[in-house]
Amino acid sequence: MDNFLLALSNLASGWVILSAFAGVLWGILGGALPGISPSIAMALLLPFTVGMEATNAIVLLASVYVGAEYGGSIPAILIRTPGTNSASATVLDGYEMAKQGKAGEALGISLTSGLVGGLFGLLVLVLCTESLAQVALAFTPAAYFSLGILGLSVIAGLAGGSLMRGLMAACIGLMIAFIGSDPVSGVQRFTFGSEDLLDGVKPILVMVGLFAVTEMLVQIGEPPWAQGGNASTKLKLPNWAMTKRLVKPQAIGSVIGTVEGVTPGAGGTIAAFMAYSEAKRWSKHPEEFGKGSPEGIAAPESANNVVTATALVPLLSLGIPGSNSAAILLGGFLIHGLQPGPMLFQKAPEVVYGLYGGLFIANIAMLLIGLVILSPCMWLVNRPKPYLIAFILALVMSGVFAIHQSIFECGLVLAIGVMGYIMRLLRIPVLPLVLGLVLGYLVESNYRRSLLISGGEHSIFLTDPVSAGLLSLALVLTLYTAWKEFSDKQKSKG
Repeated sequence: MDNFLLALSNLASGWVILSAFAGVLWGILGGALPGISPSIAMALLLPFTVGMEATNAIVLLASVYVGAEYGGSIPAILIRTPGTNSASATVLDGYEMAKQGKAGEALGISLTSGLVGGLFGLLVLVLCTESLAQVALAFTPAAYFSLGILGLSVIAGLAGGSLMRGLMAACIGLMIAFIGSDPVSGVQRFTFGSEDLLDGVKPILVMVGLFAVTEMLVQIGEPPWAQGGNASTKLKLPNWAMTKRLVKPQAIGSVIGTVEGVTPGAGGTIAAFMAYSEAKRWSKHPEEFGKGSPEGIAAPESANNVVTATALVPLLSLGIPGSNSAAILLGGFLIHGLQPGPMLFQKAPEVVYGLYGGLFIANIAMLLIGLVILSPCMWLVNRPKPYLIAFILALVMSGVFAIHQSIFECGLVLAIGVMGYIMRLLRIPVLPLVLGLVLGYLVESNYRRSLLISGGEHSIFLTDPVSAGLLSLALVLTLYTAWKEFSDKQKSKG
């Protein structure tokens, strides 16, 4: 009760509320701009928090995280451009709904699902921080490797009916992930002598190229977009019937987001893809996925917004950031002389519980600001196609250039866009490629570390209980998906 009153006293000052609203607004704008990830949006504000009071500064940075994770879904739905890595899973069904004239409904589902996920993650953070942090302690390198294999096991569900094409795309993603320096020895590989590739290819560059540039190349060869009327530019929140339908995918996304968020290094991208795959697996209408399914929006949006809170569990309890954005937040703590960890609850409880209260306000602010900002965004996409394509290209290139001020990365995005266009012509799905890219470093680095620990013995992956459990789960999911696809084909023949 004392801690609850402490949080309320921080909110009563008014500055925490102002910090939460300002952070969410900046986060939504940053997340909606292709190439500006949540961590970059937070990093841009970090120098301005030096002179602020500690609680206000931490709430401001955390609110940017909340806003940016949601903001990434806006361009994902409207222009097939994920503003953040974790919004990539939202593209498939969100953009399809927009093409059907249901952009307002898709954005309404994204907004409400993000709110559900954010509040659920906050509840988990408040009630279970110390106990959930123990889960992170159980993850050895072998367990992290198995976690990556579990993530790759959902490729079958993302392959669009062709497992072989899905595996081909995943291999391409893994090959891109291996570009750069070896994670153990530091030896350069696949860089072709280019210094620009020493740090590898950033996932956000691949995603912007695959989704945004590829889509523009496709649209150039197609007839002009049909102009929507006033109804299509009006935000539409889910009605009661739709709300009941979304309960299951939101629950799936919330649970997966909790597990992935509390695991350092997993993050919202893996959570979103796994939530999408599992929502499709357990849906009563799996055939709608990829064609504009509301459930295909609700599950990943719930998952990546849960992560904004649950990623703070290992940070607050152990001082271990669970994501890049959590690492920026760690910098905010250190700037103000605070060391996250078990002693933080004793030394600065007002900051911890002020953060809890600020995150609650941030999720409410996300809903309120979203209601205001989405209709203008929908109005924008109803402008003539040539103007919009030119505007999107300028937006994408400026966003990519803003990351490292690199002309090379701008060219790389364009090249990846051409590759995505060729994949589209060959009907090779791009989502397995993205998943392979995201999981590549996690799988390889922890595989190598595990073998170093065991002296080259592969049995470590089976003797580690967490690793064995994750591998068993991956096997079960893969067999279940294969059986389901086989049975569906038999039914279609009959």
